[in-house]
Amino acid sequence: MAKTQKNSQGDGTYFIEAENAAEMARLINQDRILTRCMGGLFPPQLDLTDIHDILDIACGPGGWAMDVAKAHPDKRVTAIDISQIMTEFARYQAREQELHNAHFVVMDALKSLAFPDNSFDFVNARFIAGFMPKAKWPTLIQECLRILRPGGFIRLTEFETTISNSYTSEKLGEMFARALQKADQSFSPTGWQFGITPMLGRLLRDAGCQNVQPMAHVIEWSAGTAEHLSQYQNAMVFLKLSQPFLVKMGVTTVKEAEVLYQRALEEMLESDYCALWYFFSTWGEKPR
Repeated sequence: MAKTQKNSQGDGTYFIEAENAAEMARLINQDRILTRCMGGLFPPQLDLTDIHDILDIACGPGGWAMDVAKAHPDKRVTAIDISQIMTEFARYQAREQELHNAHFVVMDALKSLAFPDNSFDFVNARFIAGFMPKAKWPTLIQECLRILRPGGFIRLTEFETTISNSYTSEKLGEMFARALQKADQSFSPTGWQFGITPMLGRLLRDAGCQNVQPMAHVIEWSAGTAEHLSQYQNAMVFLKLSQPFLVKMGVTTVKEAEVLYQRALEEMLESDYCALWYFFSTWGEKPR
């Protein structure tokens, strides 16, 4: 569920107000879950020997960036986000943990990145589809390649809607996918899914990346599983905060959205609830 970029950014592309404490708490929890499910902070096949400078785009409250800084004190980590409250929180946490190698900057990822050419060895962008217009993906990837050193890597990680046996959850997922399509932030021709995950490798290859590699991930959060409660809490906040976006895009009404929200929460707590949440990483190398 998407990382945050300010709702007033550029053309108003993010569907949740970034200066929101509930969204920040949700993202803190989500960062931990994603890193654990992905098997670590970096792709396991990646040799970190020549990776010294790292950039995290749309870092939210900075969970991944701080974890990298803590695990690799010899590396320099820079993280950007357009949200003032997220950035200030991350700075405070980095100071409290004495992570002197972690730096957080307020910056709009939909504009030119304010870094010189060849500044980083690894660029990470996780769950940014929630604010990325379809047409701006190539521009952002070109900016990432510009600031990457030759031989450096860019990794993109995105998700699709949860698949479950809950009728109401499926209906809300379909509404959200259609809303993104109406906002021109979806690659799906039908609007049934976000459609971004199968595009990641193509986007990197079209930009000139070499050695593009994929890795799929899935979280089962069916009733009775270890991830059920944390993902239920994640969904509870996400679905509530996304209601205004669904209404704005004309896929539902205020009354219907609230009724479906309450019903979905009830179904998620039923003993026979089954759900899978897929997400997908792709990384590529800048030619040397």
